[in-house]
Amino acid sequence: MTALAPLLQAFFSDRLQRQRRVSAHTVTAYRDTFRLLLGFAQSRVGRPPADLRVADLDVPLIVDFLHHLETSRHNTLRTRNARLAAIRSFFRFAALELPDHLHQIQRILAIPQKKPDRRLVGFLTRQEIETLLAMPDRTTWIGRRDATLLVVALHTGLRVSELIGLRTADVVLTAAAHVRCIGKGRKERCTPLTGALGALREWLRERQAGPGDYIFPSRRGGPLSRDAVERLVAKYGVAARATCPSLRSKQVTPHVLRHTTAVELLRAGNDATVVALYLGHESVATTQIYIELAGERTRTSANRAARTPSWPFSTRRYPAGLSQQPLNYAA
Repeated sequence: MTALAPLLQAFFSDRLQRQRRVSAHTVTAYRDTFRLLLGFAQSRVGRPPADLRVADLDVPLIVDFLHHLETSRHNTLRTRNARLAAIRSFFRFAALELPDHLHQIQRILAIPQKKPDRRLVGFLTRQEIETLLAMPDRTTWIGRRDATLLVVALHTGLRVSELIGLRTADVVLTAAAHVRCIGKGRKERCTPLTGALGALREWLRERQAGPGDYIFPSRRGGPLSRDAVERLVAKYGVAARATCPSLRSKQVTPHVLRHTTAVELLRAGNDATVVALYLGHESVATTQIYIELAGERTRTSANRAARTPSWPFSTRRYPAGLSQQPLNYAA
């Protein structure tokens, strides 16, 4: 029987990194998928991950694993499909190395994706934003870090992976203040700071960090994990419900903050194409979901802005909504 360990190692080191040169975020997502899968297989087969064989990962086990993600871990269908995509990628690689397992691999590759429901994405109103920003305890170092992170997230719309990867050298605080980040598809972009400039400047003055240091570090100085950011955002979202009843029906996540940025930009009159560039969307079609959220006022404003387009470093301050009415960081 063929051992799984050397094939899986070759998949990560040779296929993903040397041949395909995928981003670090893709490697991390695939790593997390197989960490969960190997743990599940160990509990089912009774062998440690290092002793598992390729034949152990058959169709019934993969299907049960995907069901486990939905029922036990309460993952969404999008997450379930992303895990399946990682598994398919590995077995497409394995097909070239293990022709004697082609029937098993063919059946695994035939496992279908599930079509998720298309729901309106969540976002926060102005009152909910102000309430959320008032939650961190700014008398503590952790509270000031979290407050700055929330402000930067709401003003820039950065993804979690982009936020936690920010270093001091990525920030320009002089004229045309902005942050640089590497987003999806290894695309680099610059995002204006506008209303977050004061909060970030104050935080970096306190940090006294070097160019290579992370802007939002953990207690040990390393980068925050994705889970840590999700937990802290959820914690302040729960705390804000006590004073803002409308939040009780909403789940506050880092991606909800990103959705909020998009809606604010559109309501301020920015064109959808500009917002797509601002958020790092691959296509303007992705931005269309926010037009539905923002309503008729957004569509009217977007049409008006299309006749007078603006750009982050033009004479007009950008984005219109967040810069002209900065969020109350000092609440």
